[in-house]
Amino acid sequence: MTCAEAFQAYALRALGHGERRLPQADIGVCEQIVLIGSGMIWNVYFAILALSFGFVFAVALALAKNSRTLLLRKPAEWFIFVFRGSPLFIQFFMAYEAFVLLPRVGIEFTFLGVAIEAETRWLARAWLGALIVLFLNTSAYSAEIFYGALRAVPKGDLEAADAYGLTGWKKFRRVVFPTTMRLAWPAYTNEAIFLFHSTALVFFSSFPAFQQMGDALYYANYFADRTFNPFIPYPIVAVYFVLFTLVIIALFGAINRRLNRHLPQEARPRLRYRPQVIR
Repeated sequence: MTCAEAFQAYALRALGHGERRLPQADIGVCEQIVLIGSGMIWNVYFAILALSFGFVFAVALALAKNSRTLLLRKPAEWFIFVFRGSPLFIQFFMAYEAFVLLPRVGIEFTFLGVAIEAETRWLARAWLGALIVLFLNTSAYSAEIFYGALRAVPKGDLEAADAYGLTGWKKFRRVVFPTTMRLAWPAYTNEAIFLFHSTALVFFSSFPAFQQMGDALYYANYFADRTFNPFIPYPIVAVYFVLFTLVIIALFGAINRRLNRHLPQEARPRLRYRPQVIR
């Protein structure tokens, strides 16, 4: 099979389009590159949605943790502590077990006097169940980053806002939030990169792929088992992750320059990628 034929047959297989049957014999490098690249669609899907929803939730958690109200502060502190204090893989395992057990016991609630049983089997699928775990995990880590930046907002900025008569929401929107993002963005960039790398753990978690529409490691593992040569598919996965990491650095770097556009060139913080050995 030529590279063009492999692309036509397998480019969108991870989404359920194209050839349904995986290559069985005479597996070439083109088939591996195309199918693993197709699986990367799911890794990108997990990363984009988890980061997007996690960013909003993390900001809310950071504000709650910084609140003087005990009923807001304590739940936020415990949420952040639990998800930062436990390994991500264990969170995958616990969530899957919970989502599998829910349909067995059933969930019943009453609406207008009518008992309704909710089906939750779809939560045990990777496309949603694993996404929820990644969303909660990155929300906790990002919230701690934003909380630290929120506490580090210079008092001079707050005093200047008070001098201009800014209070409440206007003060938060024009002074506190932009400064918080400017201070937190380098660390948040590393969190975004690490979250994208963490999407590889979805394959090792218990969440199953639907109809063999798996992520990049799903296909890499298949090729390694079929060809008895792991030194081709796994480096291909690594190259894809490096390329997408460069995209994240470029995108977040552009946002960082936008956030610091008012500062002199020499005073603008530069993004530095600091890989984490353990989460």
